[in-house]
Amino acid sequence: MFSKEIGVDLGTANVLVHVKGHGVVLNEPSVVAIDQNTKQVVAVGEEARQMLGRTPGNIVAIRPLRDGVIADFEVTEIMLRHFIRKTIGKSVMFRPRLMICVPAGITSVEQKAVREAAEACGVKHVDLIEEPKAAAIGAGLNIFEPSGSMVVDIGGGTTDIAVLSLGDVVTSASLRIAGDKLDDAIIKYIKKQHNLLIGERTAEELKKELATVYPNGRGGQQDVRGRDMLSGLPKTITVQAHEMREALQEPIEAIIAAAKQVLEKTPPELAADIFDKGVILTGGGALVDSLDKLMADELQIPVHVAEDPMKCVVIGTGMLLESPHWKRISKLPGKVQKVR
Repeated sequence: MFSKEIGVDLGTANVLVHVKGHGVVLNEPSVVAIDQNTKQVVAVGEEARQMLGRTPGNIVAIRPLRDGVIADFEVTEIMLRHFIRKTIGKSVMFRPRLMICVPAGITSVEQKAVREAAEACGVKHVDLIEEPKAAAIGAGLNIFEPSGSMVVDIGGGTTDIAVLSLGDVVTSASLRIAGDKLDDAIIKYIKKQHNLLIGERTAEELKKELATVYPNGRGGQQDVRGRDMLSGLPKTITVQAHEMREALQEPIEAIIAAAKQVLEKTPPELAADIFDKGVILTGGGALVDSLDKLMADELQIPVHVAEDPMKCVVIGTGMLLESPHWKRISKLPGKVQKVR
């Protein structure tokens, strides 16, 4: 029988679920396909993601979370209920306790929306924890000791940067520039430079398979298919790796600038600890080729990619569920610097 304590990484791009005693049991895209005529749910998760940009007029594939927060409350509730039932079954007698990860810069209104969406699914109790805390724990950092640790969590909708010590955030920044904005930057670049319209899925594939952000990063090229803006017909072009570096320059510079701001506001003793330990990169954005090398050059301190960056947040949530510290650490503090 499954435990009644469940950790959820409610991400803009993916939802991951950790069940106490069972580990990570679900990892699916945050997408819901709905028939607009009947208002019925057609698909959720990976099946719905396959429909992005490929649905007939009456079916819409929706990503209900944008920039790390709920953009469509009803669809988020449908999606969360679907994943909880997929994880633990449909028993109405089984009301789990949920710990949900949220961006560090989330507002009180956005916190309320997350709680209400979870409570509408019939859960017993909802705790919220900041993503950088969970990411740091999932990456193997001991944030409860009197020593500084720094994590840069680049998710789908937000990048959360935090320096932690004694189980809490010392200084932090949250900016709504992350994986989705990298995809958007690639779409805009291909449109401007090659007069070709491509979709989100194609841009994401380019980011994963070809893109690099370092001058001496990986090379190579890749064929890209889309719609020619001049003729309106399908067209294939060849894109080089160095073009992706140019496309991603602006959003990557914004993330690095925010990391510098956090370091500048860090107390000297903690900054010395970070220099010894280095910065830990987590989230899907950490997998962009050579991002760690570029950040190390810019910040002048070591930068390391976590062992499993995509799952760090949900793994950390699971570890907290097993930890005596969770009641104290799950309380959200007040102020976080927001960077637009």
